Amino acid sequence: MLRIVRAFWHDQRGIALILVSVTLPAIIGFSLLAIDMSRVNNLHNDLQKGADAFALAAAAELDGSSGSWARAERAMATLVDNESNFSTAGRFTLASGQPGGTQRCNSAGNISWCFLKAIPANDGTKITTTNQANYLADANLAVGQAETRFIQVTVAPQGFAAIFPASFVTSGASDGFNVGAVAVAGFTSGVCDFTPVFMCNPYEMVNGTNNAGGYTLEQAVSNPAVRRRLIELRKVGNGAAAGPGNFGFLEPPPDVGNGAQALAQTIATSTPIGCYNSANVTTKTGQNAGPVQDAFNVRFGIGANGNHFDSPEYGPAANVRKGAIRTTGSANQCPSMNHLSFTEAGTMGLPRDATTPYLGGRMGDGNWNFSGYWSTNFGSAAYPTAWDTTKPTRYEVYRYEISNGLVGTASTGGEIGTPSAACQPPVTTVDRRLLYGAILNCTALEAAGNGLSGHSTNLPVEAFGSFFLTEPVRSASEDASVMVELVDVTGGAGQGTLDNFLRDEAQLYR
Repeated sequence: MLRIVRAFWHDQRGIALILVSVTLPAIIGFSLLAIDMSRVNNLHNDLQKGADAFALAAAAELDGSSGSWARAERAMATLVDNESNFSTAGRFTLASGQPGGTQRCNSAGNISWCFLKAIPANDGTKITTTNQANYLADANLAVGQAETRFIQVTVAPQGFAAIFPASFVTSGASDGFNVGAVAVAGFTSGVCDFTPVFMCNPYEMVNGTNNAGGYTLEQAVSNPAVRRRLIELRKVGNGAAAGPGNFGFLEPPPDVGNGAQALAQTIATSTPIGCYNSANVTTKTGQNAGPVQDAFNVRFGIGANGNHFDSPEYGPAANVRKGAIRTTGSANQCPSMNHLSFTEAGTMGLPRDATTPYLGGRMGDGNWNFSGYWSTNFGSAAYPTAWDTTKPTRYEVYRYEISNGLVGTASTGGEIGTPSAACQPPVTTVDRRLLYGAILNCTALEAAGNGLSGHSTNLPVEAFGSFFLTEPVRSASEDASVMVELVDVTGGAGQGTLDNFLRDEAQLYR
């Protein structure tokens, strides 16, 4: 009997069946848990991808222009189609809608969204109902659209039913829960191949008005009668507050070098390499008057002091008519300013406006002597008949001269628009008479404590613009005037001529 008991005690046959029977519930439980984890992870990934796609589609429309909220809603409603699996609803498609584009927070379909003017600096700080007011765009439609830079998209939580019976492990536990997703995307705008120059917005609104007849920048660029107003830009400096009609310089690319001459080269070149982000630019300090005057004037076929800018990239414009002829100096030398006379009979550059009622006398009324300019320089040559009833901008006339072969036509005093052969060959790949720069709301920036005559960083850009240089810079002093005509700006009100410079993109932030 004892032998039988000992044999049974040491017999291990069938023990695997016992062990499997004991551990089988745990094996099945962990298997179900692994399957559930995979399913919920797939559901969350589907929802997150949908939220990301909605946010990116909307962010690409947030350029600050009128109608951007409505365009963002339309993009989410029509450009995005995302399927999700493993929810209690089975396979379903995430969808949005177009509730009107007038509310800073709204919802449609499976998602809700809010338009934001800013996001927390720390990625670990979530946007919640308690701090959301710090980041929401203004409730006023016009103001809110202009300041919107981000959108937060929230996918409505979807039910998930677990296979693993949680209630079997813990009494009262639920076998299902909800899964959601949140994404924040923003619109970044910038330009490349731009000169390191900024202009203080001549149409900046302060308390709903300005000294430019009440026109906004967008209205001005859309209206030829306002666009042809001549603007006298003066350099920011000498500790004076920057305001509408001032200009200054941005920090050039790091590999350009320091000093006034290095800055002047980046302004004078026909192939600038600077890239600037609309969210933050940095101003440059220093006295830069002399070399910078040369940098502007080399575009008119006027030689620089010290023989600077003596390579083809610093060539003049194809049309340099400026109301001046050489009276001294050698014909074998590119004329400098002291070789030119601007008072000779029978010469006329693009005239200034008859009166200057805006910006304290630094913005004209747009009424310039087109007929006198044309008869002096081109006599009875034909021009568009529409110009007899609607005065053209100076830039339109300048371009017409080029496209219709009038550059080489001599004025009654003998001036032609063709640059001197002693200068560098004219540059035809870009328009050398256009000055590109960032447009800043200087009054608001100064009020916020930014000294634009010094080194200021992280300055937001209202728009990037192009300005037509109507005449050479006559003086090398710090307060010399640069006479320009507004041509175009980036953004919804622009005419699209700056699109080749734009580097716009939507990106996810969280």
